[in-house]
Amino acid sequence: MTEQQPPPAQTPAKASSWFFGPLSTTGYYWAVLAFVADQAHKWWMLNVTGIQLGDRIEVTSFFDLILIWNKGVSYGLFQQESLAGRIALGVFSLLAVVALAVWLARSPQTRLTAVAIGLVMGGALGNALDRLIRPGVADFFSLHAFDFNWYIFNVADIAIVAGVAALLYDALFIGTQAAPKRP
Repeated sequence: MTEQQPPPAQTPAKASSWFFGPLSTTGYYWAVLAFVADQAHKWWMLNVTGIQLGDRIEVTSFFDLILIWNKGVSYGLFQQESLAGRIALGVFSLLAVVALAVWLARSPQTRLTAVAIGLVMGGALGNALDRLIRPGVADFFSLHAFDFNWYIFNVADIAIVAGVAALLYDALFIGTQAAPKRP
């Protein structure tokens, strides 16, 4: 009689997660980095430099530090003076972060995509926290030249713009190369 071998052990399929995928660790790392950098800079400006609303610190002939409270979204759109309005914008930002986390878990095919989504998440979280605990989003950086003033922005805004730029670059130049070929 021959001895029967037990069937090979089946490895359970990895459970799919809404919020964690192959490159999620990379994306979350960059989200935390952007969030911490933004909040640390805001803390420094508000608590160490003692900058007050409307104060202007000239750094160069084209760059100043100035405190404004942005009570809206990008470029000051949808200004919200009421607490309910600020909370609504904060909650909207948090919902966007949840959607970005799902996107991060489900679709990044490149590390650049994960980094980019993480930067956008971290920036959105930084600005959302401001809306919920401060009179608005604290913006400080003012670029200007030849009587032209760019909008005033913060570290979170830089992270968001860098993330979106990286997503566009990835989609236009890298993502098509990394995508699997269809028959």
